[in-house]
Amino acid sequence: MEIANPSNTKEILRKHNLNLKKSLGQNFLIDNNILDKIVETANLTENDTVIEIGPGIGSLTQKMAKVANKVIAVELDNRLIPVLNEIFEGYNNVEIVHGDALEVDFSQLVEGSFKIVANLPYYITTPIIMRLLEEGFNVEEIVVMVQKEVGERMVASPGGKDYGILSIGVQYHTKAEISFIVPPSVFIPQPKVESAVINLKVDKEAAVDLIDEDFFFKIVKSAFHQRRKTIRNSLTKAPYINLSRDQVDQALEEVGIDSRRRAEKLSIEQFAKLSNVLFGLYRSKE
Repeated sequence: MEIANPSNTKEILRKHNLNLKKSLGQNFLIDNNILDKIVETANLTENDTVIEIGPGIGSLTQKMAKVANKVIAVELDNRLIPVLNEIFEGYNNVEIVHGDALEVDFSQLVEGSFKIVANLPYYITTPIIMRLLEEGFNVEEIVVMVQKEVGERMVASPGGKDYGILSIGVQYHTKAEISFIVPPSVFIPQPKVESAVINLKVDKEAAVDLIDEDFFFKIVKSAFHQRRKTIRNSLTKAPYINLSRDQVDQALEEVGIDSRRRAEKLSIEQFAKLSNVLFGLYRSKE
């Protein structure tokens, strides 16, 4: 039985007396063409192990199981675990895991590298993505459906309102692109916004060379803490790190950045140069 059509999805929900929880961002896909495009975007092969976050009742799981070597579906809602176990009872390449994707140790679920493919609940998109990128898991590629405006922030270039901490965090670790836009009409229930499927190809080497990665992200967070301030004022006595005006002025002059510019105008390469110079000045004054 194909899960991803309106009548079959509704029948599964009725059979198991399931009411969808808005708090968990439960919007189930009911369009096979969209699911096929997600699987195609992830370039899944018979050699791939895939971790799916938030499988719901398994429409995407079912599609991926036909192609991938193994699909590990991590579901937080304990009501859905018996439903998933029943649906995938006859599949020898699907494993259902009850757990919170913000806490699960993915390296314990998979030996070797893996891909992440998911229709992510909107409310945990950013923390999930950054956890996957920052915690050293052996992820090759991440293909996820997210709220369209969040996807636009991930791929944004310097100079616009969408460009910020998330843009730099994602682009530091990956090559990011929006693969296609998804209308609300292909979900039950329908969300109020459009979605985007985004492809993040994880780079083993970071986009820029840094002396200290943690310091770099403190600089970025400080710079965007109050977006309308100049870069000079944002970094002076910033909330995430204690820098003096002299240190900031010296660093900006050394790397050739106009102190009147705002953070949204600086590229990731400029932030890297600024961070490396500031790190030397900061450490020398300790």
